[in-house]
Amino acid sequence: MAAFEMSTVRAAVVGYGGAFGMGKYHGEMINAAGMQTVAACDVDPARMEVASNDFPGIRTYTDVDRLLEDPEVDLVVLILPHNMHASVAVKAANKGKHVIVEKPMCISVAEADAMIGAAEANNVMLSIFHNRRFDGDFMTIRELIEKGVVGDVFHIEAMMGGLHPFGNWWRSDKKISGGAMFDWGAHIIDWILHLVPKHVVGVDGYFQKLRWFDHTNEDHTELTIRFEGGANASVEISNLAAASKDRWRILGTKGAIVMHSWDKIEVSVDHDGYIAKFEAPMMKTNQQAYYNNIAAHLMKGEDLGVKAEEGRRIISIIEAAERSSVAQQTVKPAYS
Repeated sequence: MAAFEMSTVRAAVVGYGGAFGMGKYHGEMINAAGMQTVAACDVDPARMEVASNDFPGIRTYTDVDRLLEDPEVDLVVLILPHNMHASVAVKAANKGKHVIVEKPMCISVAEADAMIGAAEANNVMLSIFHNRRFDGDFMTIRELIEKGVVGDVFHIEAMMGGLHPFGNWWRSDKKISGGAMFDWGAHIIDWILHLVPKHVVGVDGYFQKLRWFDHTNEDHTELTIRFEGGANASVEISNLAAASKDRWRILGTKGAIVMHSWDKIEVSVDHDGYIAKFEAPMMKTNQQAYYNNIAAHLMKGEDLGVKAEEGRRIISIIEAAERSSVAQQTVKPAYS
């Protein structure tokens, strides 16, 4: 990736839908990082009225092609259904725009390859909004592991879910979302790949459709990542889990880290043959750090924190898991 040293960065938010207020959220962080939110785009004119109220004076569009012709837009941030990420990102790169894509990067390795190829061909930045790398709980767990508090990590379990039907929106439609593992699963896999910084030698997947037939996402998905050297990690995303599991269970050669829910990190360590337990103080979440890095990269030439290749690696693991589920055997991901 080339280094950039732009005097300013003018950004546009593409997809200003009402869910979670993500359009405003991105726009505010762009401005807080010293860049400028100058435009927004959504097919719904009513959402553009909302954007104009959120950011008075910005230009609004209901056609992404018209937005991409705007010479005063340097960076586009795509907050779109998962199956639209690749086509719009490639189109934006071909127009010379830097691109940020909400996670997951896309829904296939072929799409990820096309996105990276377009960015490289047009010498523009492509990054994935893996904002949850900057969650306080994850940063605390990562620091505990990097300091060696629990020794060498050899086993990780992570779970999200419960027993409940899907919501009535596009995230429950497999053709649009990619499947159940592409939402929270993308965050969890990203976390795991940073907790165990080793090559992946294989993936086992278990994807099941057993109850909620009015939606097309899988009801229950699991994958296990096998790392070089023998460590392994499992991820479970379920709408069929009547009995839940700990959010995190991490085993190391000297101890363990457990999160039963979201608010407490419990650490157990071997102390002269006894098990000592303590609660680790949790760092403060700082998702603004993502956009601060984008600004530093584009305006000062600093290293890009979340690279497109990292997003592609996550997609390759999910794709390998689905192939494994069908074949009922271990599959090596395209990018390990």
